[in-house]
Amino acid sequence: MTKNIYNFIATLILAVLLSLFLPWWSIMIAALITALLIPLQKSAVFFVPFLAICCYWAVYSFLQSSANDFTLAKKISQLLQIGGNPYILILLTGVIGGLAAGISAVFGRQLRNLGSPKI
Repeated sequence: MTKNIYNFIATLILAVLLSLFLPWWSIMIAALITALLIPLQKSAVFFVPFLAICCYWAVYSFLQSSANDFTLAKKISQLLQIGGNPYILILLTGVIGGLAAGISAVFGRQLRNLGSPKI
């Protein structure tokens, strides 16, 4: 359980730091690095980075959108035909980021397994 928490916090911190200098895909690098350094078991390999980045992107997009009273988020949600609800768009943004991070973490786990000897 503590590895899950360490991985969650490390993914979150690394994603925030990398996103200061790199584009949106820096979350994938953060998830890959933490999957290499802090190994997780079974489905936690996908879900811990997924939740970390989902929370990060949802909170970040909420803070950015609330600064302008969700004007752009409302317009984009109308374009995407999700009822003009900016909160659904924020949730969808978090899920997409979480999927990217989760898949990247699974890839990191596979790279870690590739380097370990089979007994």
